[in-house]
Order: sequence, then C-alpha cells, then structure tokens
Amino acid sequence: MTRAQQTISLALLVSSLYLCLYLKLIPLPPAIQQDIVPVLPFWVLVSFGAWLLFRLGWGMATFRDTPDAHAELMEEIKLAKADLRTKGVDVD
Repeated sequence: MTRAQQTISLALLVSSLYLCLYLKLIPLPPAIQQDIVPVLPFWVLVSFGAWLLFRLGWGMATFRDTPDAHAELMEEIKLAKADLRTKGVDVD
C-alpha cells in the first residue's frame, strides 16, 4: 500500500468515525454530544496547525546543531548569488 493510499484510508476512517459521532449513531453523554462533537474538526485543525508551527520552530531552533548542513546551505547560497551576479541581477 502506498503512502497516499494509507493517508486516504486513514482520512476516510477518521471522517466516517466523526460522521457516526455527529449523526448520533454512537451513543455519547449529552454534554459531549452537544458541546464537544460539533467543534471537534476545528479543534483538530487548530491542533494540527500548532503542531506544524512547533515542528517549524524546532527545526529553526536546532538548525545550527547540524554544522555540515549549515555549511552546505551557505555554500549553495554563495553559488546562487554568484550565478545571479553573472546574469546581471543585484542580490545584495
């Protein structure tokens, strides 16, 4: 099974589970059914966004912990600037 098929299968499973909860096919206490289930997709979306921001921040914070990658990136930037300068673009 490819990664795309796994992702689609998981998305269908989660969305069908939520649909069962939303349509009250799975019995839950009234407080959960009325207060939590309707806002569950928004909570998941916000949580996913927060996780992505954390991953981005963590990657930026630990970027200098990999000196080889940093040196390679700086060299690529120098090469790109030199290439643009030969084409007449002001990069500084």
